[in-house]
Amino acid sequence: MSEGREAAVIGPLDIGRVMAALPHRYPMLLVDRVEELVIDERIAAIKAVTINEGFFQGHYPGRPIMPGVLIVEALAQAAGVLAVESLDLAGSGKLVYFMSIDGVKFRKPVEPGVLLRLEASFVQKRARVCKFAGIARIDGQVVAEANFTAMIADPPTG
Repeated sequence: MSEGREAAVIGPLDIGRVMAALPHRYPMLLVDRVEELVIDERIAAIKAVTINEGFFQGHYPGRPIMPGVLIVEALAQAAGVLAVESLDLAGSGKLVYFMSIDGVKFRKPVEPGVLLRLEASFVQKRARVCKFAGIARIDGQVVAEANFTAMIADPPTG
């Protein structure tokens, strides 16, 4: 962002707006709401973690815990919304693909009945490749963090 220019802040965004930005659908859509999005900078989104999630049936019976890979996926989806909105890609058909995931740390288990706050920010933004830093929190406490790189591309053909 150039100096002297105010950041464009949008939000909250409901599930309809999230679904307009992401191609994911149930059961893989892991962002329920965007609380705040600052174009070209950062996003704060929410995933309501409920016992009705299918993965809790087997992860783990008697001690339900959200799989860490799904926490990272939720962070990446939030970053995807940030990228789509910041690069003005809504309706373009372009997709945001993971390229790499680095420095993942899981601090606390995520159990049903919580609101998982997904925070992602640009580390680097280019037209085709973006780098992000992500942090997942519950009640202000960090439960997971990761750095990841994504590519903006056309969907696969055929």
